Amino acid sequence: MTTTSEVAMKGIAGAPVSFGVFELTADQPLPEPEEILAPLRDAGYDGIDLGPVGWLGRGEQLRQRLRTHGMALAGGWVDLPLTDDEAFAAALPGLDETLEVFVAAAEADRDRLPLPTLADAGDEIRRANPGGGPGIGLDEAGWDRLTRNVATAADRVRRAGLEPTFHHHACTNVETPDEIDTFLARTDVGLTLDTGHLIIGGGDPVDGWRRWSDRINHLHLKDARTDVLAQVVKERAGMRAVWERRAFVELGAGDLDVAGFMDAVVADGFDGWCVVEQDVVPSPSDPPGKAADDQRANREALRRWLP
Repeated sequence: MTTTSEVAMKGIAGAPVSFGVFELTADQPLPEPEEILAPLRDAGYDGIDLGPVGWLGRGEQLRQRLRTHGMALAGGWVDLPLTDDEAFAAALPGLDETLEVFVAAAEADRDRLPLPTLADAGDEIRRANPGGGPGIGLDEAGWDRLTRNVATAADRVRRAGLEPTFHHHACTNVETPDEIDTFLARTDVGLTLDTGHLIIGGGDPVDGWRRWSDRINHLHLKDARTDVLAQVVKERAGMRAVWERRAFVELGAGDLDVAGFMDAVVADGFDGWCVVEQDVVPSPSDPPGKAADDQRANREALRRWLP
């Protein structure tokens, strides 16, 4: 087995979504970046995900924030309407604007570049049916559109001097293991393996690592309660229910085989970012400091592999 001293990983990053900061909550008062950067740094994280575009700042403000806390930007969510050509074309200026933020952050740490994390925006049918199901999915023409638009988006990322990654995601058109297989066969873009979303899509993360490791260039590590996920899928309750019912929990508190997964990742010498995520929609009933405490515990849980 590979020892921790042999691991070439870029580092472990925390995520704003673990503190309830993501697109779903962007219309609510959000904590200041320093309220998240400082606890993550003190817990031993090496980087952070972007969160809503602009939340961490832009340009020199973003670079200074990262440098002050000794953090690098690991990646960030960029969803696009990949199966709707007209909507996709309209979204491209927003992609370019987001890439400017990534490029600014890259200047803070040229040795550990962020990966813009492309994803499909899904549609109303997929958003209402986490886990997919019979008759839910793209036809050949839909895959052709998605493939063509992914290539366009990836080319823009590469022209900005960065490498893209693609996030399979619940309630989108790339969710199930079979859909991931199809995506990888049709594109040259690396895969973000998200352990929690793979479980929702009916896959096993350890098997997924073995199946796609040669294409995985980014990790989203999250533990999940399969009973909660199964109930949401059964009810067709949608992704918001996944977050609100706290399906994603601290590492070791759910059903992810954390040891089996990390053993496989380390043994293969993975050299990308591992972003720890524990997606939550904050509740007034949460104990003060719970999010920071959970992320401290998550970092400690990984010291067996990444001290």
